[in-house]
Amino acid sequence: MANELAQDQSGGSPRRPNPGPAAAAIEVEDLRKSYGATEALKGISFQVEPGEIQALLGGNGCGKSTTIKILAGVVGGDAGRIRVGEKEIDARHVAPSQARALGLRFVHQQPAVFPMQSVAENIALGYEFPRGPLGTIRWRQVRKRAQEIADRFELDLDVTQPTATLRPANQAMVAIVRALQDLDELHRAVLVLDEPTAALPNEEVSTLLDAVKKYASQGLAVLFVTHRLEEVLEIAHSATVMRDGLITSVLGQDEITHDSLVEGIVGSTVDRTRSRQNRASLEGEPLVSVKGISGGRLSDVSFELRKGEIVGIAGLLGSGRSSLLRTLFGLTPWSEGEVVLDGESVRFGGPKEAIRSGIAYVPEDRAKDAVFNRMSVNENISMVTTGEYWRAGWMRGREEKRDTQGLMERFGIKAPGDAAAIGALSGGNQQKVMIVRWIRKPLKLLLLDEPTQGVDVGARTEIFDAINQAAAEGTSVLMVSSEYEELTLVCSRILVMRGGRLVSEVLDPSSDVLELERAVHRKGEGDEATND
Repeated sequence: MANELAQDQSGGSPRRPNPGPAAAAIEVEDLRKSYGATEALKGISFQVEPGEIQALLGGNGCGKSTTIKILAGVVGGDAGRIRVGEKEIDARHVAPSQARALGLRFVHQQPAVFPMQSVAENIALGYEFPRGPLGTIRWRQVRKRAQEIADRFELDLDVTQPTATLRPANQAMVAIVRALQDLDELHRAVLVLDEPTAALPNEEVSTLLDAVKKYASQGLAVLFVTHRLEEVLEIAHSATVMRDGLITSVLGQDEITHDSLVEGIVGSTVDRTRSRQNRASLEGEPLVSVKGISGGRLSDVSFELRKGEIVGIAGLLGSGRSSLLRTLFGLTPWSEGEVVLDGESVRFGGPKEAIRSGIAYVPEDRAKDAVFNRMSVNENISMVTTGEYWRAGWMRGREEKRDTQGLMERFGIKAPGDAAAIGALSGGNQQKVMIVRWIRKPLKLLLLDEPTQGVDVGARTEIFDAINQAAAEGTSVLMVSSEYEELTLVCSRILVMRGGRLVSEVLDPSSDVLELERAVHRKGEGDEATND
C-alpha cells in the first residue's frame, strides 16, 4: 500500500488500493461538502473492513468532523455515496434513523451518560424501558437485561450502581455498550469513535483501547478518530490521514510510524529536536525562587527558574502539579515558605496582584476557565490589555484591532477574522489565542497547564513555537503536561512531583523519555496521593 497517494485528476481523494476479498463494512465514495465558499470535503473516498480498526486523523479543520457528521446524518453532504454492507445511500439524504438502521453507531468525545442515573438506566436509554399493562416501568426487567448486556460485552460492573461512581473509562464503555446493545452480530456494524479518549486520564486510556481491540477481534469495524498518535501506533490496522478536505495518505499497519503520520497531517516531517532548550545557555541569577512552599496540596516545594528558561512539571494526576501553578498565580494561598520574583519577595492575595507583578496563567480547562465564548477573537486577545487603548476618555478601537490582526498573523491564528466568535475556532487556535492574550504584554513568568491538550500535532508545533518565542524574549515558563515526550521536546529540565512534593529533577530530558516515565512512577518513602 502506498504511503503517499496521488489525487486523481478530478480533485478527489485517493482510493485505497487492493482492499482484499472481504466485503467492506462501510465504503465512502467521493464525499463532498461546502459551507459557502469553503470546501470542507473535496471528494474523499475510504473504506473500513469487518474487524478492522482504521484511524481517521488530521489537523483541526481538515474535514474529519464534517465526515462524521455526514455519516451520522447530522448534516447532509453535497455529493457522494455511502455503502454499508449491501446497502447504498446518497450522502445528501442521510438521516440519523437511517444511519442507525444500517448499523452505524457513534460515541463522541464527551459520552452522553447521565451520572446520577444507574448503569442500567443509561443502557436502557439507548433501547427501551419495558413497561407493564399500566405503563409503569418494569425495573427488574431493565436491570436484568442491562446485566446480560454488560456480561455479553465483558463489562465487569454492577448495573445498579450510579454511573457517577464508575471510573471515566468505564463510563465511556457504558456509552459504547449502549450503542452496540441491539446488534446480534458485531461484524454487521460500524462503530465510529470520535476522540473517545480525549477526556480520559492517561491511566484510564488503556482500558478503553483494550476493549476496542477485543470488539474488533469479534468482527466489529471501527473508525477511530483521534489526535493522539501514540494510540494510532498501538491499535490501528490502518490509518487514513486528512488535510484541507482531502485524504493525503492511506497507511497500512506496517507503514504507520510517528513521522509518517505527522507528515500526512502537517505536510512535512516535524524537526523533533528544534524546540528543546540548551540549559547551558541559560545564565544569570534566578528570576524565580520558590523556597519551601507549603499549603493546600503542596508540601515543602522548592526550585529556581532562570530568565527565559522553560521548565516542565511532570507527575501523575493528583501529584500537585496543577496546584503548584494555581498557588503561584494567587488562586490558592500558601501557609509557609517564600516566593522571590526578580529579587523581591512576593505574596499574592489573588490573581490581580500576580498579573500586576508580571505573571500569567493558562489553565488546563480553557472552555471553563479561560475562553469567553460569546466574545470575539479580538476581545479575547485584548482581554488583559484593554486599558492600554483608553486614552483621554476614548477607546482606540482601530489601534486595538490592528494590533490583534498583527498578533494573529505572527502566531498563525486561523480564523475568519478578528471579529469572529472565538467559539467558531478550532481547539488549537483557541489555545493559541489564550497564550497570545498574555504574551502580548511584557511578562516575567508564564504558567501553562496542559497547553496542547486536545489539539492536533500541527497546532501543537505552532504552540511550541509561541512558547519558545516568549522564552526567547525573556519570559520564564513553567509548563505542566501529561505528555512526557512533549516535555522532553520543549524543556531544558523537568521537575517531577508526587504527593504534593518535588521528588526529583531530570536534567537532560532529551536523553530518554523512559527515564522520565520511571521518575514519575517511582514510589519513594513518604509518598502519598493527593487530589490535584
